[in-house]
Amino acid sequence: MSKIIPDGARDSSGDLLPELSKSAKNMKMIRLLNTPAPSFTGKTPGSRFWTWVAFTAARRVRAVQFRTTHISGYENIPKDSGVLFSAWHTNGLIDALGIMLPNPKKFVMGGRHDLVTRPILGWWTRKLAVQPVVRKAELLRGGCSEEEATHLNGKTLLALSKGISHGFGCVLFPEGTSHDESHMIRFRTGPMRTVLAAAAISIGEDKPLPVIVPVGLHFRVRHHFRTDQWIEFGKPITIDKSDIPQQLVDAVKQGNWVEPPAEQVISLRDKLRPQLMRMTPNTSDWDDYRGIKLLAHIESNKMGRPLNSWKEEVVAARAINNSIKANQPVEDEETESKYITNKLSSIKHKAVVNAGKILEAHNLDGRDLNYKGLDLRRANLLKIPFALARLCIFLAVLPIAIVSLGFQVALGRLLGDSTDEGVDARTSFQFLAALFGSILAWPIAATAILSQMYSNSTAINKMIDFDIFTPLGTSQIEQFAAMVIIWFVLIISFFISGHICVRTWDDWNDFKKVISRLRMSKVQRQNLRGYLLTISKILADEDNGTLQR
Repeated sequence: MSKIIPDGARDSSGDLLPELSKSAKNMKMIRLLNTPAPSFTGKTPGSRFWTWVAFTAARRVRAVQFRTTHISGYENIPKDSGVLFSAWHTNGLIDALGIMLPNPKKFVMGGRHDLVTRPILGWWTRKLAVQPVVRKAELLRGGCSEEEATHLNGKTLLALSKGISHGFGCVLFPEGTSHDESHMIRFRTGPMRTVLAAAAISIGEDKPLPVIVPVGLHFRVRHHFRTDQWIEFGKPITIDKSDIPQQLVDAVKQGNWVEPPAEQVISLRDKLRPQLMRMTPNTSDWDDYRGIKLLAHIESNKMGRPLNSWKEEVVAARAINNSIKANQPVEDEETESKYITNKLSSIKHKAVVNAGKILEAHNLDGRDLNYKGLDLRRANLLKIPFALARLCIFLAVLPIAIVSLGFQVALGRLLGDSTDEGVDARTSFQFLAALFGSILAWPIAATAILSQMYSNSTAINKMIDFDIFTPLGTSQIEQFAAMVIIWFVLIISFFISGHICVRTWDDWNDFKKVISRLRMSKVQRQNLRGYLLTISKILADEDNGTLQR
C-alpha cells in the first residue's frame, strides 16, 4: 500500500495537516458549486428510488464484509426530532456507513468534496444529494481560495442544518479527518455549528429541537476483511432553546448562513468530547489498548465468565481502562490517554503490553488463551466436521463464485492495497469495489451466462432431458418470462455463493490461528508464559489486597 510521507505542515493551532491524496487535491469547484441541493419535502433528501437501491445494496455488502455485527442503543435515537450523529473517525467511509445503514433515520449527508466528483461514485452521491465539504487541509494547502471554501462550506452546512431541523439524521465527525490514532485528535467545530444552526431553524419553524447522539464505532481490526464491529448509540445531548440567540434564528429564517456564537459552539463541544472519549479506546497507542483487552480476557476467564463477543470484550476493556484512570488528575482531556501507559506499566510491570505484542506478532489475541490465562489454548476439534462440510459446499459453488466474485475481489484488493489514502481507507475501497461490483458486474455476468445457456440450449436439454426455457410454455412471451426467472436465479446464486465463500474464509482464518498457536517458537512461547504468569500473580495479589489497581 502506498504511503504519503508527511511534510510537517501545520495549521494555525499547531496541529499537523492531513496529507492530501491525489483525489483530495483535485478540486473541481464548478462541479462542487453545482452539486444538487437536497429536498426536504419527501421521505429522503435525495432520490427516493436510488437511495433505496444504494442502502439496500450497501446493507448486503456489509453483511459479507463483517464477520459479526452488533448494534446497541436504538432507544437513544429520538423519533420526533432531527439528530446529528457524531463519532470518532478512524475507518474512512465505513464509519459513516456503520452509523447510517442500521439506523431508523433517513439521512441528509455531507462529506469530503471528492465524494461528489469521483467517477461512478460521484453519480451515486449526487443522486443521494450528498453535500461537499472543503476541509481546512484543502484550503491551507492551496486547493481553493478562502472565498470559495467559505461559500461552499456555508452552503453545505446550511443544507445539512435544514435537513436536521426537518427531522432527518446527519453524520459529521468532529475530528474532521480519518486517522490512525488509538485516541481522539483535536476537535473541529463544524458539527457543533451545524446542529446549533439546525436548532435555530427549528425554533423559527416551531419544530422539535435536534439533539446530538454520540456514537461508539468499535472494530476489532478496522482494516481487515471479516472483522468484528459494534455500533454503540449513546445517550443524546440536548440543546436548550435559551442557548440559541434570536439573531441566529432571524438569519437562518432568511436562508443565510451565519456563524453561531463561539461561546455556544465551545460549550457544546465540551459536552460532546468527554462522552465520545468514553466510547473510544482512549489510550496512548494501540499496544496499550491490546494489553488492556488481553487483561480483560484474563480477568474474565479467571472469574469464569469468558468474553464470547466483541461487544463484551470492548465493555470489559473499557471497565479496566476506567479503573486505571480513576482518581488520576489531568490538566487536559486531550492528553488523558497518556496516563494509561504509566499507570498500566507500573501495576502490571509491562507484562500485559509485552504479552499483547507477542500475540499480535502471531495474529493472535486474548481469545487464543486457555481458560486459566496462563498459556495458549488447544484447537477445538468439534469444529472440524462443520468446517469440512462448508469446504465441500464451497468447492461445489466455486465456479459460480469465480464468475460472480472474481472481478470484485481483484478490484478491491488492487484499490485497497494501492491507495494513497492510508490504511484507514483500505476497507472503504474494498467496500466500494464489492458494492459497485454487485450492482454493475452481476447483471452483466448473469446476462452473459444466460446468453450462453440459450445459445447452447439444445445440448443442455439433451444433457438434463429437460427444456429449461419452456416450463411456462412455448410462446415467445412464456420463454422470455422463463429467461427472466433464470436471470434472477443466477443473481441469487451469486449472492449465496458469496456468503458461502466468506464462511469458508472464516474457517481458513481460524485454521491459520491454530497453526500460529502450534508453530510459535519455544522462546516466544516461554516469554509469553512468563508474562502471563506475572499477570496472574499480580491479579492474585490484588485479590488478596496486597496491591491496589
